[in-house]
Amino acid sequence: MLTIVDNTFSTPYWQTPLTLGADMVLHSATKYLGGHSDVVAGLVVVNDEKLADDLHFVQNSTGGILGPQDSWLLVRGIKTLALRMEAHEANTKKIVEFLKKHKSVKKIYYPGLESHPQHSIANEQAGGFGGMVSFDVGSGEKAAEVLSKVKYFTLAESLGAVESLISVPAKMTHASIPAERRAELGITDGLIRISVGIEDAEDLIEDLEQALQ
Repeated sequence: MLTIVDNTFSTPYWQTPLTLGADMVLHSATKYLGGHSDVVAGLVVVNDEKLADDLHFVQNSTGGILGPQDSWLLVRGIKTLALRMEAHEANTKKIVEFLKKHKSVKKIYYPGLESHPQHSIANEQAGGFGGMVSFDVGSGEKAAEVLSKVKYFTLAESLGAVESLISVPAKMTHASIPAERRAELGITDGLIRISVGIEDAEDLIEDLEQALQ
């Protein structure tokens, strides 16, 4: 039985699942590894020669490789990965502190918070907590209002780029999941997800503040 880990959110900068015992690691390189919303790519990393040979056979037979331009864009993005991940997290921590104090925010989901159910696990196995945050504003109407008011956050389902993105999972990324199941998973109509970029943190906080009022 293989253990496969999607490490897109953490990236190799914050977490290396192969050293923790994983057999395969997946990355949507479109996200943080590329980092600039200009390349579509993915990759699989293994630490076993047979797995590598099997994957190479599939790759060779199906032609699943990047073109030269996409490869160049991805290499360019990886060169600044460390700088960007540090900036993403620094901004995210400031935004989380702001959200914790806002009366319109009912709940925050971020592994960097000690109140997060998996905080101790994340703290043990990763070097950082990343730039993805979700928070509940109580209703779909309030979430729609926030999205209509933000100026610096771009409405998009993607993540991991230098610009900050915002979305409502119940209406976008997870809309195909039945409402009952979404409720079980905590994906309420009022849940907002943000991918925090590397803009000035105070600008992002001011934008969220005016949108939440």
